[in-house]
Amino acid sequence: MASATPLLKDELDIVIPTIRNLDFLEMWRPFFQPYHLIIVQDGDPSMTIKVPEGFDYELYNRNDINRILGPKASCISFKDSACRCFGYMVSKKKYIYTIDDDCFVAKDPSGKDINALEQHIKNLLCPSTPHFFNTLYDPYREGADFVRGYPFSMREGASTAVSHGLWLNIPDYDAPTQLVKPHERNTRYVDAVMTIPKGTLFPMCGMNLAFDRDLIGPAMYFGLMGDGQPIGRYDDMWAGWCTKVICDHLGLGIKTGLPYIWHSKASNPFVNLKKEYNGIFWQEEIIPFFQAATLPKECKTVQQCYLELSKQVKDKLSKVDPYFTKLGDAMVTWIEAWDELNPTGENLAKLPISDGPAKTKK
Repeated sequence: MASATPLLKDELDIVIPTIRNLDFLEMWRPFFQPYHLIIVQDGDPSMTIKVPEGFDYELYNRNDINRILGPKASCISFKDSACRCFGYMVSKKKYIYTIDDDCFVAKDPSGKDINALEQHIKNLLCPSTPHFFNTLYDPYREGADFVRGYPFSMREGASTAVSHGLWLNIPDYDAPTQLVKPHERNTRYVDAVMTIPKGTLFPMCGMNLAFDRDLIGPAMYFGLMGDGQPIGRYDDMWAGWCTKVICDHLGLGIKTGLPYIWHSKASNPFVNLKKEYNGIFWQEEIIPFFQAATLPKECKTVQQCYLELSKQVKDKLSKVDPYFTKLGDAMVTWIEAWDELNPTGENLAKLPISDGPAKTKK
């Protein structure tokens, strides 16, 4: 069961992208019910999404996104789970947890239900060690510490910006691997959390992910994917590559490992292959681009870093495909929309007036 006083109850939003009724929330009720949900409805906005009774939520569909962002709504993907990042933009909380609607409560090896949200919060609230690897993984965890030879001057660690959780049952494979291993299931529960070292990229999966919105929110743009775009299923990975470069530049950490969720159904590998086809080729140039990307010292905020990265994307990746010019422009639009909805200091007066979500329920 969830703890008596949920951690960060008033400081965290749960963001869920969906095209269907959210019956899966019943299984998560003991853990999610105390928190505020932001539901981003993809696809046909005339469809009614049913949410189980007793949850505090806002629901946004495409009409709401268009009304709230106006022309800048063009940066939010349509018919792709990348639409979830609109929820990050409209949230007013310090932390975000995002989960897919085909993810259920997993059990640990003792048979106990895993409170994934609680573990993510623990990951985010303790430091990371991106600058020096600790061979016992997370040294801040109960029962662990820094090993012999770990510099004392580095033991304070860095602030944790992202907590990347994993999955039991259906692994997060690409289409070619799904086709070759259609029956493979992940049954291995590894009781570990580790910091991804500075200078190392990773494939970020958005189905079980938490982050500190104040520290890294503007970099969590899931790109232009899905309807009308030549690529899909690279939304979370694009956000992960951009985020990692910026975290490395700003001295922030990213953790991966616990918690696990139960991923219940595999998407169709043939449909996935059509979405991923360009990305499978493009990633061979995208990844070296991010590996070589550096940001100038003048970039001190996430927004400044992200806008600089958008310039480099247009400059270096547009030769791969004209799509990257469009994506670079969308990255700029995303930051402009983020700053309008999240004003600070001098741009407080620029806050646009919107009608809010289509549906709010407490």
